Amino acid sequence: MPDHQLALMFKVLQKLFRPSVLHGERVPEQPCLFIGNHSLFALDGWVFSPTIHNALGRMVRPLGDRFLWSNKTLGDALLRWGAVMGHPSVCDALMAEGHDLLVFPGGAHEAVKPASAMYELQWKERYGFVRLAARHGYTIMPFGMVGPDEFYDHWIESDELPGSALGRLLSRFGLLDANTRTDMLPPIPRGALGTLLPRPQRCYIGFGEAVDLSAYAGKTPTKAQQRKIRNQVAQQIEEQLGELLRVREQRRRDDSLLRRILTI
Repeated sequence: MPDHQLALMFKVLQKLFRPSVLHGERVPEQPCLFIGNHSLFALDGWVFSPTIHNALGRMVRPLGDRFLWSNKTLGDALLRWGAVMGHPSVCDALMAEGHDLLVFPGGAHEAVKPASAMYELQWKERYGFVRLAARHGYTIMPFGMVGPDEFYDHWIESDELPGSALGRLLSRFGLLDANTRTDMLPPIPRGALGTLLPRPQRCYIGFGEAVDLSAYAGKTPTKAQQRKIRNQVAQQIEEQLGELLRVREQRRRDDSLLRRILTI
């Protein structure tokens, strides 16, 4: 996405969500693989890239699940925005050229999690991002983000949908059946004042300590090393989430009355 479009997008985000960046000085100058928690409906990517471009002057390219490119119209739109398919060969090519990349290891599963799992990492046994960064000697930049997970309430949770009146209606039209995986269904959202408009939650992005993997360049870490690196990254993200939630609560008094009403 061209710089002027990112700047325009940030102006819109600033009006709606007032994003703030903490610990930006921890981001090193060399190219990074940015790793963070994933929000409901994957709305965090739309906030992260313009905000980091404005705050740090970095053009960060998000990696998306491959199924997003099964629809040509959607895939072309994502490419125009700067996103790329999360395929190993694509990542290898971009890292070889020194691009900043953004990965949410929780993927689609974390983007449809229930409200009870808000701000919890849902990484399962995924280590691909560790191997990718190690192979290229990249620096992993852990970050936490709060706000996008609360743009919408959950009117109906995924596991409750099949048994609901709406679920029965969807079943009649063949959109749900006995083989549908409820863990991959999105919840039915409810936004500001019961509409589908996102609630104007203030957004905070906080960076942990960088994890330098230059010593692994051209190598594949052992399983034990991969687990240690992944746990280190996850711990940094969780620490940032805790700090950001505290900071947001301390600054809540700065919100306008309208913002407070719309985020109830």
